[in-house]
Amino acid sequence: MLYEIFEAQEAWLARLRPFARSTAGLLRGWHAGEAAGLPLHPAAVPLHLLEEAGTTHRKPAFGLPRVREEVVAEAPFGRLLRFARPAAPPGPRLLVVAPLSGHFATRLRGTVAALLPDHDLHVTDWTDAREVPAARGGFGLDEQVAQLIAWLEAMGPGTHLLTVSQPAIAALAAAALMAEDLNPARPRSLTLIAGPIDPHVNPTREAVLARALPPAWLATAEVATVPPPFAGAGRRVRPGAQQITASLLADLPAQLAARLALVRHLAAGDAAAVEAHRHRQAELRAVMDIPAELYLDTLHRVFRTAELARGRMTWRGRTVRPAAIRDMPLLAVEGEADATCPPGQTAAALDLCAGLPPGLRHHHRQPGARHDDLFDGPVWEAEIRPRVGALIRAADRVALGGRRRWGQGRPPGDRGTAA
Repeated sequence: MLYEIFEAQEAWLARLRPFARSTAGLLRGWHAGEAAGLPLHPAAVPLHLLEEAGTTHRKPAFGLPRVREEVVAEAPFGRLLRFARPAAPPGPRLLVVAPLSGHFATRLRGTVAALLPDHDLHVTDWTDAREVPAARGGFGLDEQVAQLIAWLEAMGPGTHLLTVSQPAIAALAAAALMAEDLNPARPRSLTLIAGPIDPHVNPTREAVLARALPPAWLATAEVATVPPPFAGAGRRVRPGAQQITASLLADLPAQLAARLALVRHLAAGDAAAVEAHRHRQAELRAVMDIPAELYLDTLHRVFRTAELARGRMTWRGRTVRPAAIRDMPLLAVEGEADATCPPGQTAAALDLCAGLPPGLRHHHRQPGARHDDLFDGPVWEAEIRPRVGALIRAADRVALGGRRRWGQGRPPGDRGTAA
């Protein structure tokens, strides 16, 4: 029943948005001062806000110029997407792992666009769970780890790995397992951006609730069954609309500030700022359902028990040992004002990777940065991306210089503290 309610709301708002858009346009035309560029009629304010109400499951396009999107590998819950630039040298091979937390991979469009000029870029393009037939089975944390390993192997040796937010645990676990196995396709470097490696450090309200509420209650209240006629009918999911609503409420002051900024831009006739705001909101409204297994694993294994941080994480019965990582430069990126993944949660990875020499463990805390600033916008482009590029180039120089031999035994390394 819960899912049907979300669907009814989405359908109703989808019919209202075109009406709000066209009516607001008429009011703009009638309002005096049209020469200002985008005049504001008082009655247009709620109409503009109505345009942003509700969600949609329509996947946006990356829409990046002068690139060709190639599907390298496909799986039930996602595909490995490559952005080919026919007229440019490919650069170091980089896999960007998008969050599987309610938005499509296009949420990282700014991340991808900034990295494209210097890298042979691949992205995990996750599938909306309501479009995956129930017969294809579940997709929990273990399956996400396995999928990352499979895609790294498909890309081959020398691939660098960068993750944003949610998949940090899966990426670090995959890297640790591959390092312990001396897998030739193990990442050459690993960058973790705002990922909850240890959510018990500076815990958020969501992390506290995950530890306090009974798992059975969460499984009942937070998960719904996909109804017909969707391909995934019968599958249990965390509805995208419900996930995004929770995220917006968790950061309500920022959302209210964004709406007030829109009103100011409309009043000032700042068409460019209004269009940028609408573009961001359209991306946020595009939601996807999360497999129930992954959502519940995240609540229990990540936020409730912090398995990896406490040394108790297993993958298909096998203990995950981050200390097995011995020759993989690691960069942990955090934002000083990040309310989604507060400082300290990602940096916990540096202590877990005790087998890495201190010189290969790097930590950057960006002053004043919120969560999204770390992978999209001016802070990402000016401060974070250059550090990622420097890490990748340094790792490649070591590898190409012959000091790293894939599959020829463990390189020496001493234990140390985070750099």
